[in-house]
Amino acid sequence: MNQVSPPAAADHWAVPRQSVRLGADTLTPPEVLAVRGEARAFADEVLRPLAHALNTTPERADGFRRDVFAAIAEAGLFAVPFSSDVGGRNLAGRTQASMAVMEELAYYTPGVASAMFDANILLFGNVVDEAGGALREQFLPRLIRGDLVGAFATSEPGASTDLSPEAIQTIATPVDGGWRIDGHKRWITNAPAADVIVLLCRTGDGLSLVVADMKVPGVTVSDPDLKMGNHAQLTADIQFSGVVAPAERLVGALGGGLRAALGSLTLGRMGIGAAGVGMAQRAFDVATAYITERTVRGRPIAANQYWQFRFADHALEIESARSLYLKAARLRDEGQDPGHIAAMAKIKGSQVAVDVARDAIQCCGGYGFAREMMGAGVTWPLESIYRDAKIGEIYEGANEVLRWVIARRIFGREITG
Repeated sequence: MNQVSPPAAADHWAVPRQSVRLGADTLTPPEVLAVRGEARAFADEVLRPLAHALNTTPERADGFRRDVFAAIAEAGLFAVPFSSDVGGRNLAGRTQASMAVMEELAYYTPGVASAMFDANILLFGNVVDEAGGALREQFLPRLIRGDLVGAFATSEPGASTDLSPEAIQTIATPVDGGWRIDGHKRWITNAPAADVIVLLCRTGDGLSLVVADMKVPGVTVSDPDLKMGNHAQLTADIQFSGVVAPAERLVGALGGGLRAALGSLTLGRMGIGAAGVGMAQRAFDVATAYITERTVRGRPIAANQYWQFRFADHALEIESARSLYLKAARLRDEGQDPGHIAAMAKIKGSQVAVDVARDAIQCCGGYGFAREMMGAGVTWPLESIYRDAKIGEIYEGANEVLRWVIARRIFGREITG
């Protein structure tokens, strides 16, 4: 396994996983359970000691942790979603297994899960996998080995929820031998580190996806955004000025970009739901361990019925969220449309992460609110989980918009629009 740099301050919180006690994986296929076990062992060994530094170090241009990226690749986790002909694992339940990986990575480091697995594998990787042909053969083996970092770009300063041809201002113009790309993308995960990027561009009256190189003249990446949370997930603006992508870098049919992008975003929404479950489970485990041991007036905090009922409700919500993301993933593995269930999974997972983190901090009091207790030399993980959780309710489809997606399934487009 690749060696990772020693942490400045290790997260010492190795606590029992309540999901094991509650039997959360009872209906999960054996091959998915095996992958979850691998991902959990990797996270315990590699990510737990680094979690505090990864979750609290502010963003900087050279902040992409290539040691962690290489370790994930060497552990074989990047191979989980793909077929054996490109170096993947050829799993029947590859989407379910991929979502289990997302949960296990996010248990300690949601920023790593979002940047290195969601954006790199579930979004960029899925696009080139679905594209097939030369793009698939060129990029997937290298992606799986960890030889390149991928990014996925739809959002712009004036376009995020609205991805219509009228809103998208990044233009791909046909030129001899390829496409000239001019435009401005915003909030792009991995922008400071990416080698290649999938771009949603306007091509005439429609939208198309094009794979472009990031290390060529005409590409300008801003300093990383300084965010409330998810510090390990570097996002930045990218300017494209006269960047030429070869003709064979067009993904699928001309004008078919929006459909392809939305397909990957559906997969990404499952991933955000799974990451939310990971964060919620971590906060739940830390808080229940603390209030079981911490006494007030001679009784454990957990002896108070208020907290017993609160955490019973949280256990219910976490299990519901986990079941939703696994159900959405299974539908995709079976070749069915998981869109509305993926929306449910993303809403539920992101909400439960915020709710459990908030209550975990509350029941742990000042200890929950602290990042580092300097006099005691102790770090606490809950405040970073609370900060990291909030973005899940916003990105890859704001929860308000995803409720409309579900409503459209219920009432039909003729009513909802």
